[in-house]
Amino acid sequence: MKEFFKPILFSKGYFAANAKSESAFEALFALAALFNIKITRGMEMASLEMVHLAEDVIGCYVPAAFYRGFPQSVRELSKDELLFDQALHYFLSYGLGVRDEAGHSVLEGAIERAAFKEDCEVREMSIITEEEAEPIIADYISSLMASSRPLNDLQYAAVLDFVRDHGVTFDACASKDTLVRLLNDTQNLDLVRFIKMSDVIKLVDYINFCEYGNKNIKRLAFRNKTRKFVTAVIDRVFELDACDTRNCFERQAVWCGLLHHIHYQPKSEAARRFLSAMRGVPNFSTYSRFERAMSEGNIRQAVEILVSEKGSAALLRNLTYILSRCKTAEDIGYVASRIASANVVVLIQMIMNYSEGVSNAARNFVFTKFGATRVHKETPEEVSARKSYISEATASLLVSRLRENLANLLKGRLGKVYIDPAMSSIAVPIQESTSQGGLGVLPRGSRIKIEKGKKVRAFTYWEKVNDIDLSVIGLDANGKQREFSWRTMYDLQDTSIAFSGDQTMGYNGGSEYFDVDLEAFRREYPDMKYLIFCDNVYSGTPFADCVCTAGYMLREVDDSGEIFEPKTVKSSYKVTCDSTFAYLFGIDLATNEFVWLNTAREGRCAVAGATDLSFLEKYFKATSVINMASLFTMAAQEIVSDPLVADVVLSDETFEGLDPAKQVRSCDFEKAFTMLG
Repeated sequence: MKEFFKPILFSKGYFAANAKSESAFEALFALAALFNIKITRGMEMASLEMVHLAEDVIGCYVPAAFYRGFPQSVRELSKDELLFDQALHYFLSYGLGVRDEAGHSVLEGAIERAAFKEDCEVREMSIITEEEAEPIIADYISSLMASSRPLNDLQYAAVLDFVRDHGVTFDACASKDTLVRLLNDTQNLDLVRFIKMSDVIKLVDYINFCEYGNKNIKRLAFRNKTRKFVTAVIDRVFELDACDTRNCFERQAVWCGLLHHIHYQPKSEAARRFLSAMRGVPNFSTYSRFERAMSEGNIRQAVEILVSEKGSAALLRNLTYILSRCKTAEDIGYVASRIASANVVVLIQMIMNYSEGVSNAARNFVFTKFGATRVHKETPEEVSARKSYISEATASLLVSRLRENLANLLKGRLGKVYIDPAMSSIAVPIQESTSQGGLGVLPRGSRIKIEKGKKVRAFTYWEKVNDIDLSVIGLDANGKQREFSWRTMYDLQDTSIAFSGDQTMGYNGGSEYFDVDLEAFRREYPDMKYLIFCDNVYSGTPFADCVCTAGYMLREVDDSGEIFEPKTVKSSYKVTCDSTFAYLFGIDLATNEFVWLNTAREGRCAVAGATDLSFLEKYFKATSVINMASLFTMAAQEIVSDPLVADVVLSDETFEGLDPAKQVRSCDFEKAFTMLG
């Protein structure tokens, strides 16, 4: 088995080995002593290689922070001492360019550490043979390909490696984002059977941005090699008789420019007809006729054009626009009656969107492209010019119809289902990060209860870049932001929140930490509603070009004094997005819950606090709208109380004698929607 797949197995609770190990006892002892890992199966195969794997995934030898006695040594320094310490550090790193080794405080006192006695959770894992691991990996790849969601970098790398080794062995590729990446990276024309001609523009857009750094598809400058590849893809689409000319009319001008740029020469009569249509025939696209019907006020005809030619998903994507133009209650009722879709993901997305409520305030438009989240907040001018308004009553009607459709679509699909009540805190994985993956990563919006008496210690550490900043942004009920970062913490260090210092000499290894004692923080900042933890690369290098790990620990309020303690790590993952800014996770101060965000933001923002975070609030409400427990309840033919008699088990618990293929855990992003079909 390739080493690449072992971290994936680790994140799912498995080690893989070939045979018994002579160092089994030492390995078992090290796993327990360093990481609180208890091996429940295959103990005789434990090896020191597994210890090294755990060290890499969870973290063990982490660079020391600027204040090595954090948090106590930070609190013992005065505001002036903190300022002087950091100013001297900045002068050495940015003024004199001294970056040969990580910088540290010159004023903090001696460091005293106590023996580790903090209460922390035992991690149960199994050791399986590589033969047993093969079907797990195969199912993992198959599930990823069946998912319509974009993949994170770890998932995509696994698929890419699999395709390069085994070819195109799967029967479906539901995500066009995944498909165009694979096509570009492998140049394997067997993948073309999963696309139609209109999808070629998506491929060209991806190549234009990722290979040429150009966002304007109307100004192509492809090399001959790329032109030949795109030509070969188009020819193969014609061979497969998958030319959907009507949909191509929607990007007729782009198609015309592309065909001219690659000097396309048709090789069949179908290709000649297509070339003629794109170059000269008037636009007969579905959307042009839809817009014509809308401009004439013929709502019902417009709806029928969309539904009959583009499917119900197209109606769902244009619902607000259509309903805002309805002039009678009968028209609204007709549109609502046509809401039907076999696409589970689209239905869930629409339920979440319309459950946010209707507001005349500036809206946030959030979407993901090329692995980064793009956010646009309406300007006052755009708000005043907006015509697409719907009432609260209409939004409520839509949510009701959408839920009814989803329930009817899923009803009885999964047979007997056992549902762990804890899964009501796990969000539905429909909008996951395309840039991050690792241990303990959950669907965006998922919640984890933070034990009383524990504090949260967020961490980030890095190599191959001088300065990555870990920051915390507080949001009050009105969306007003308060920044806790290297720019402000010299004046805010106290028992409620503490910062380990701004490390700016970390090219060969640097780290930063935030400690938050939630009970003390609520007393000190009673107006704060949420906390949002961010990572940003101050020097402007994207995360993809450095080595950055982020995560969090749950520590005792009076901890051992050891800054990074692997036993207490709840999550640790690589940040690999092609941007300089990432939202890591949040805390709901009212409920004392940890909330997953795991979102990369497009752009080259170098400082936290300079971006509007209000769009993230919807993720704090995600599980109250729909969650894994409520979704699987819809799909169950019968809810059972015994997991061993169930056809599907939705739980993170371990059950003796249970077939692993029947279980869906919170980390099984790719498996959930495969089961739901």
